[in-house]
Amino acid sequence: MATFLYKLGRLAFRRRHFVALIWVALLTLAGVGAASAPPAGTTSFSIPGTEAQKAFDLLEERFPGTSADGATARVVFKAPSGETMTDAGNKATVEKTVSDLADGSEVASVADPYTGNAVSKDGTIAYASVRYDVSGMELADSTKDALEDAAQQARDAGLTVEVGGDALQAVPHTGATEVIGIAVAAVVLVITFGSLVAAGLPLLTALIGVGIGVSSITALASALELGSTTSILAMMIGLAVGIDYALFIVSRYRAELAEGREREEAAGRAAGTAGSAVVFAGLTVVIALVGLAVVNIPMLTKMGVAAAGTVAIAVLIALTMVPALLGYAGRRVKPAGAKSKQSKLLGRDRKDADRPEGPRRTERQPKANLGTRWASFVVRRPLAVLLLGVIGLGAAAIPATSLELGLPDDGSQPTSTTQRRAYDLLSEGFGPGFNGPLMVVVDAKGSDAPKEVFTDVSNEIKGLDDVVAVTPPAPNKGGDTATITVIPDSKPSSVQTEDLVHAIRDAGGAVKADTGAETLVTGATAMNIDVSQKLNDALVPYLVLVVGLAFLLLIVVFRSILVPLKAALGFLLSVMAALGAVVAVFQWGWLSGLMGVEETGPVMSMMPIFMVGVVFGLAMDYEVFLVTRMREAYVHGEKPHQAVVTGFRHGARVVTAAAVIMMAVFAGFIGSSESMVKMIGFGLAIAVFFDAFVVRMAIVPAVLALLGRKAWWLPKWLDRALPNVDVEGEGLRTAEERGSGPDEDRELART
Repeated sequence: MATFLYKLGRLAFRRRHFVALIWVALLTLAGVGAASAPPAGTTSFSIPGTEAQKAFDLLEERFPGTSADGATARVVFKAPSGETMTDAGNKATVEKTVSDLADGSEVASVADPYTGNAVSKDGTIAYASVRYDVSGMELADSTKDALEDAAQQARDAGLTVEVGGDALQAVPHTGATEVIGIAVAAVVLVITFGSLVAAGLPLLTALIGVGIGVSSITALASALELGSTTSILAMMIGLAVGIDYALFIVSRYRAELAEGREREEAAGRAAGTAGSAVVFAGLTVVIALVGLAVVNIPMLTKMGVAAAGTVAIAVLIALTMVPALLGYAGRRVKPAGAKSKQSKLLGRDRKDADRPEGPRRTERQPKANLGTRWASFVVRRPLAVLLLGVIGLGAAAIPATSLELGLPDDGSQPTSTTQRRAYDLLSEGFGPGFNGPLMVVVDAKGSDAPKEVFTDVSNEIKGLDDVVAVTPPAPNKGGDTATITVIPDSKPSSVQTEDLVHAIRDAGGAVKADTGAETLVTGATAMNIDVSQKLNDALVPYLVLVVGLAFLLLIVVFRSILVPLKAALGFLLSVMAALGAVVAVFQWGWLSGLMGVEETGPVMSMMPIFMVGVVFGLAMDYEVFLVTRMREAYVHGEKPHQAVVTGFRHGARVVTAAAVIMMAVFAGFIGSSESMVKMIGFGLAIAVFFDAFVVRMAIVPAVLALLGRKAWWLPKWLDRALPNVDVEGEGLRTAEERGSGPDEDRELART
């Protein structure tokens, strides 16, 4: 591995014009594809294997032409103070609005409030239901404009009018904080490298990689039904890993220059050593993201694969374009510590001080930096540091014990949106459960008396707790299937509504035993409940798959059993602590104002499994980058404790910078208008903080110090069976000691 990447790095350095041309051409091709691609159409949200999806499919089969997946809108009217919606003037305004809405070319139906029993008991609030032939993403702009114009005309007549539903859903935006995150990353890079040129390389390559990835997603969005959230998450993860991977290559390049190597040789060795760590770190992220497919939710699978593709591009760019740009930069990228050396080189001019003089070694001990001092403290007090870190993360994880899962609805929208105000008006006039009606589908095709079955099911539901209203059964033309709408007493995301869904399904089981008719519950609320359950059921298999594969991969990288085990356990600590922080902010409301969270509620049901996938991959990044340096020092003859200190001396500063950059990039997405993106941005940012600064910087060196040589133990039979990937670049050092370059060393080439 190290030899191949060494050759690749030198080749990219020498043929930098060709390499740069290839990546620019790919970026141009992806950009042209995105610009010429048709706009993304509907993003079908199917959940195979769930009862809600089964009922949805049955509706499409038994009720053809009803546009079950079409967009909906609820135009909610509120009378002025002291008036009612049944007053002649207000009634005339509503009827005119309904008439205007019905004229739309994409409108399937409009329900009049006065004929559909859609006026509140006190008469102050009414609503008109609008159903369209196409989904919300496919609605023409003229149709949306007509909906907004009709609402505005009713407002001009003196009514309060708000529009709920998905007909006016907007493409989520990330806000200015994303730019702030990139700016913070730039500042950190300048401080780390002390050079604008060296700092600009990781930013430039990361932006090119993200540009290719996001443009490719945009170009394929229509064909693959990729939602706007997919590209945002790919951008989030691609920016973070792209900057970090380039950062590690550039940092190692500067370290090799400080050893006195020529620039082409330094680029090759940076790619062979740090590049090997980049490859394996990237593999763990890709495994974690692609592994989301085991959940069997198509939307989540597409998000994971798209983000994994962006990570793969970031790895390839770090291994090829970064060495090429280092060739362009030349002497503008200085060796590590060049400034301090120059001040001591009396009698030499600045140009001579920067000129490589061939490999050299110095017996002088390097000055202890902050990483060295911290690691020395940890190896002296490993037990105290370990206990403090574990107890601290355990305390942060406590809120996770009260985790409640759900999917966002209009009730989680900002109060400035018309969807949220329509939600609140409906809750005021008809009760909170009115925003999450349940649709019960009764399949009596195999029954001798379908009408009696429909009535029996309706009566059973009326006798359940938390039920406000049950509509009469509405059979299809064939008379073998009927729909029943149930209005709960509780809001859609409440535990009581979830219990009601299960109660209806239990009652349907009894009916099926007696009559053979099947009762299914669907609708947005039931679908959300089924999604949460499916994600919960998939979490353990997903953990076993992803952690298991990564564990095997890390055994190959570190040639140890205990180091990968420690890495996995540390990850579990950090992800539980991060989930606790998410619950505290988004569910309990701690610091919610600072985070722009206007409405607390259940944590998004996809959050735990998505966080597990992404955080595990990112956690292994730091594990590989930091511990590889320790492994390298240990393999080269240092004692275990000293190897820990050496690893921190070379890697702590860079890992710290990488973590701060990742936190800044992820935190930049907290300003998104999409609640899911906001929550994921915060969750990933706090998870990186816990994992990088508590687990990898404190718990990891403490555990390695306690284990000593046992940390690097591997059974001899397993050592012989595992392939030698040479992440530490030992083969490169061996070739140098023999006096031959890796290109000429045949034995090394076979490794």
